[in-house]
Amino acid sequence: MDRKYPISACIITFNEESRIRDCLESVKWVDDIVVVDSFSTDKTVDICREYTERVYQRAWPGNIDQKNYTSGLAKHDWILSLDADERLSLGLIGEIQEVVHDPGDTVGFFSPRRCFYLGRGIHHGDWYPDYQLRLFKKGCGQWQGTNPHGRMIVGGKTRYMKHDIYHFNYKNFSHQLRTIDNYSNVFADVMVEQGKSFSLFQLIFRPLYKFIKVYMIKRGFLDGLPGFIIATSSAFYIFVKYVKLWEKTRHNDTKNIHN
Repeated sequence: MDRKYPISACIITFNEESRIRDCLESVKWVDDIVVVDSFSTDKTVDICREYTERVYQRAWPGNIDQKNYTSGLAKHDWILSLDADERLSLGLIGEIQEVVHDPGDTVGFFSPRRCFYLGRGIHHGDWYPDYQLRLFKKGCGQWQGTNPHGRMIVGGKTRYMKHDIYHFNYKNFSHQLRTIDNYSNVFADVMVEQGKSFSLFQLIFRPLYKFIKVYMIKRGFLDGLPGFIIATSSAFYIFVKYVKLWEKTRHNDTKNIHN
């Protein structure tokens, strides 16, 4: 693709040397690639500089703030936001090129995101179609929500694309367990900061409902054993979040008693 399209691809990274090249290959047709790295200690930055001079390093302030900062560096009116473990399908590349040529009054485009997990694409459960608003007009929205997750909120008309973003979220099951541990810590810290209290009801019933929803209601069972593992680990993640919230609120209560 020799022609460069007036789009800014905005990517955040940290120690992603094994996955970032595929992400960058999928956006090398855009005119502006912006990478904000959180001081990686591997070869992530070196790989990124093969594709763009616009590589910046910034201490990690949280997912939402980092993505808003990165979007603010974009040169063009249209921003394509990706994580390092994501890449565009060929069909989506063509679709994006078409819609930015004639977007009409649309300021944001949702794309289905397909995860590849334990050696196969996932087609059901909570993980697909998992629509993500990743193509949007600069100045028309911002990343909002609660860390460690966030979502782009735009003020204006949105449309849905047909083709997939590919998501290689976990390298293996051990990587998934480490992510659950990290994300649940962030969740518990945020809840404590917001003054949220622990609920035994949520600890007991939210994981159970999550499993039923993912595996049965959303037909995760059709994805075979990986579908069962996703449903179970999703329920476990919720269980861990609320156990850690209980730990932190209990610790705070104990400190208050001693004080």
